[in-house]
Amino acid sequence: MAGLEAQEMPGGSGLLNLEAGEDHEKLVKVWIEECCFQVERTTLAKYSDYFKALFESGMIESHQEEVCLKGGVRPRGFLIALAVCRGELPTLSDPEELIDAIECAAFLQVPMLARHLCDIIDSDNCLLLYYTSYVFGLTPVSHRAAQFLADAFEDLKETAETQLPEELLEYSRTLSPAKYIALGTHTPSMELLNDSFRVVCYLDENEQEWKHLTSLPTLCSTSMAGVAVLDNRLYIVGGVYGYKKDTVDRSFCYDPQSGLWTDLAGPQQPRYNFTLLGHEGSLYAIGGELESRNIATAERYNVKTGLWTFTQAAPRPVGSAACAVTRRRMFVCFWKSPDTTDIYEYLPARDEWKLTTALIKRQSYGHCMVAHRDNLYVMRNGPGDDFLRCLMDSYSITTGQWTAMTGLYINSKGALFTSMVRGDSVFTVKHMLTLEYKITAEDFLRR
Repeated sequence: MAGLEAQEMPGGSGLLNLEAGEDHEKLVKVWIEECCFQVERTTLAKYSDYFKALFESGMIESHQEEVCLKGGVRPRGFLIALAVCRGELPTLSDPEELIDAIECAAFLQVPMLARHLCDIIDSDNCLLLYYTSYVFGLTPVSHRAAQFLADAFEDLKETAETQLPEELLEYSRTLSPAKYIALGTHTPSMELLNDSFRVVCYLDENEQEWKHLTSLPTLCSTSMAGVAVLDNRLYIVGGVYGYKKDTVDRSFCYDPQSGLWTDLAGPQQPRYNFTLLGHEGSLYAIGGELESRNIATAERYNVKTGLWTFTQAAPRPVGSAACAVTRRRMFVCFWKSPDTTDIYEYLPARDEWKLTTALIKRQSYGHCMVAHRDNLYVMRNGPGDDFLRCLMDSYSITTGQWTAMTGLYINSKGALFTSMVRGDSVFTVKHMLTLEYKITAEDFLRR
């Protein structure tokens, strides 16, 4: 955000960060307590619904060069809002920072700051964010925190029951916690064949067993198909059937609320063994295979319009690439045998790919990636005779640093299949069992 200046009132303190050559006629002074911030009028109106309404009201205040905010927002909260709108991702580990940020997001109606607060909810700040955002009427954040509490209630139960009012606890209990789901590998069936194995299962964590959720549609293939969850709906896209690997040109959507499947259009480019990501109202089909050759084309499916459109192709042809979404950012792994893993970020607003980092380590096969907070965890099977030992490295998108995590992830029961994160737990599904790992601030720990 260009043109930020904080001046001092007598006896106060301030910050100064004014870019050279700034057009002062476009600036407005915002006084908060003893601090004065000079910010572009158009910037305030763009990111804050409060200022937008003020400047478009036609009242005297809409034309004044100074605005004095009395109560409801503090200087630190305003600075945090400016930083987020500038594209920064502050961690906000201090409770007072979180409270100031919530106050500012609620009072000045800054959706971008509210989204950032939703993104950083974790077990350490969940209860504080839930209670404070509820008090200030910041509904999107309070609801997201309530959902996080519902998902991780067993871990947070003791603290939550002592710190939260009963009405907040009760609301969280009404929310359905996220469940892990698993699909087998199936090709399209026949109407006359009652295939009892074509099922989707969910994990009952209390009883520690997988249970039946729904049956796959007759024409649905899960063999080399794209699978993703978006807005609490399960999408299965494409796949293959027959020994020639003919592609399925349909998509299928399961809504757990209604228990119904919907038949949707498939991608324009026939593909299988591709990466499918769900992100902010859209599905992204990236790379894959066609006629046994890797391809680089990519498409976006708009859920509202029901249309597939081509996007910028992937940096290089890739099949079954590992992927993860964190902090509203999409990351995809591109492995180059035998030792290089390039991680690219796809930027939907610009429709472009950006190289984020590269990991140089040998592996044999198997490759998956999960995200927790602002960290990407890349897991792979070891090289050569060490293929049953899963190696793991962590990459911080905030600091840009890799951390090797040795001796903590031994895959003695079979090859690595897939992993998913919920709350502060990672579930890894293998041939014969499901393992749960507890993530701490320091590392992965087996539970």
